[in-house]
Amino acid sequence: MKKRLCGAAAVLGTLGVLATTGSLPAQASTPAAQPTRHALPLGPADLTETRTTTPLQPGVTLTRIVRGGGETTDSALHWTVEVSIPGGESSPDPDAPPTVLKDRSSAEELTAELRTKGFQARAEQVSTPRTADYAGGTLGWRVRVGTFASQSAATAERTRLRSAGHTGSAVYTGWDGDTDARGPWHIDVLTIDPRKFRGRLDASYGPDLENRETTSDLSITAGASAAVNAGFFVLDPKAGAPGDPAGVGVYDGRLLSEPVAGRPGLVLHDNGRRTEVTRLTWQGRVSTGATSLPLNGINRVPGLIRNCGGTAGDAPTSLPLHDVTCTNPDELVTFTPEYGSSTPTGEGVEAVLDAHDRVIELRSPRGGTLPPGGSSVQATGRRVADLTALAHIGDRLRISTTLLDERGHRVSPTPKTDILNAGPELVRDGRLHVTPATDGMVHPDDPSWYYGWVHKRNPRTLAGVDAAGRTVLVTADGRSTESLGLSIGESAEVAKSLGLRDAVNLDGGGSTTMVTDGTVINDPSDAAGERPVGDALLILPRRHTH
Repeated sequence: MKKRLCGAAAVLGTLGVLATTGSLPAQASTPAAQPTRHALPLGPADLTETRTTTPLQPGVTLTRIVRGGGETTDSALHWTVEVSIPGGESSPDPDAPPTVLKDRSSAEELTAELRTKGFQARAEQVSTPRTADYAGGTLGWRVRVGTFASQSAATAERTRLRSAGHTGSAVYTGWDGDTDARGPWHIDVLTIDPRKFRGRLDASYGPDLENRETTSDLSITAGASAAVNAGFFVLDPKAGAPGDPAGVGVYDGRLLSEPVAGRPGLVLHDNGRRTEVTRLTWQGRVSTGATSLPLNGINRVPGLIRNCGGTAGDAPTSLPLHDVTCTNPDELVTFTPEYGSSTPTGEGVEAVLDAHDRVIELRSPRGGTLPPGGSSVQATGRRVADLTALAHIGDRLRISTTLLDERGHRVSPTPKTDILNAGPELVRDGRLHVTPATDGMVHPDDPSWYYGWVHKRNPRTLAGVDAAGRTVLVTADGRSTESLGLSIGESAEVAKSLGLRDAVNLDGGGSTTMVTDGTVINDPSDAAGERPVGDALLILPRRHTH
C-alpha cells in the first residue's frame, strides 16, 4: 500500500472567498505578492480572462483561469457530423477501413455520394503545425455534414446518416484547434513553492499496481489537500493489467514499472524541490553466480508492451508508439508484491522467490500468489528454457534494475523520489519543445490518430517546473462547449505562458482530474464521471508530530 496517511485536510471555503480576481482583456490581475502574468495565448487578444487564486496550504496555491465565454461567445462555432471515410476507388488502399481522415480523392468521392443522398456534405483539408521533431503540414482530408446549433440536432443528423449506411460522430468545431476560436477555456493551476512548502509531494498508485482508483479516492485516502491524475496506464484488459503504468513508474525510490524507451519521466521529490523532466531508459537482469539473463519488463503481463518502446523482437516496433500495445511471445518479466494479489496466469514458467531471493517454487503454468516479501520471474516462449536452466529450487537469484537518463548516466532515486511516465515533452529550457514523433504520437500509417490525439483540442493534464523552482500542475477541461480544451501545441504555449522552464504532458482526456480536499473541482469529460486511473500526484499537508 502506498503511503496512506491518517486524517484529512480541513475543507476550504468556497473557491474565491480568499481570492484575488481580475478581468482584463490583455492581462489578468493577480495578488500583489505574485509577479504579473501575461494572459493565456488562447484565441484573440481581446478575450476577457479572469484569474482567481486561493491558498490551499503554506506554499501551495490554486489559480482558476477562465478565458473567453460569456459576452465573447463565438457565434461562428457550431456542431457538425464528422463522417468516417472508406478507402474509395481512387484511394491508394481501397480496402482500408473507414477513418476520419483520408486522401483528398477519397474525401471528395464520399462528399459527392452524400450530396446525391441529400446531405449537406463538404470536404475539408486538415493541416497541423510543425513541432520540434515533426514537419507537420497536411494530415489529410475530412468530410463533414451540416451546421447545427445544438448537439442534439447534430446527433439526429448522424442517425439519418447511419440509416443511409454511413458512420460518423457529432463534433463541436471549437475542438478543431483553430486559433481564432473565442473559447471558453477553463484551466486550473496548482503551484507548489518549495521555499514555503512544508508538506509532501507524493505519487500514489493505491493498494496495488494492477487495479485502478479515482484520483479523488487516492486523495481522500492519503488526506491530501490537492491532487491531479498522473501517468498513462493500461485501460483495456487486452493490453495488460488495467491500472498498470504504461511507462516508467518509480514510487518511494523503487522502480516498479519500466520506461517506454527514451520517453520523458516527471521526477519529483517529496519536499517539492528539484522537480525535473528527463528522458529515461533502463536495464534489468536476473542472475545467479556468473550467469545472468536480460529482463524485458517489470510488473506487467508478459508479451504485452503498452505504448511499445521495449526490446528487440517486439512487434510491430521496439520504438515508442503511443496507444499501441506491442507484443513479444518470448519474455522475462519480474514481479514484486506491489503488482497485486496474484501474478498473471498463462503458459510458461515462473520462478517464485522468498524474501531472501531463494527459489522456492518453479510453477508451470505461471501465475499465483507471492510469499510475504517475495518476488518472481516469469518466462514465456523461448525464454522458458533460459529461465529453467538458470533457476533451481534453493538457488538464490539476484534481480537488478538500473534507470538511465538521456545521457546514459545512472539515475539513483532515493526513497523520497517518485518518477511518473509522461509525454510528449512541451517546454525545455524555457523554449517550446514539443516532441510527438520522438514519443510515439506520430502514427505514420494512421494520420487520424494524430488528428484526434495531438492536433485537436482535448482535456489535458500538464506538469513542470518554473524558473523559481516551483512545481506547477495544470488541468484544462475539454470536450464540451463550456471549455474547449487544448491541442498539444496549445498545451505547450500555455505551459510556457505560465512561466514553466520545463514541462511535459501527463495523461489527459477522460483521465484529467483535479481534486482539492477530496472534491473534484474540474469537469471530467467521461460520460460516467470521474475515471479511475493508474496513479495520481498528491499534495499532502505537513505531517504533525505528537
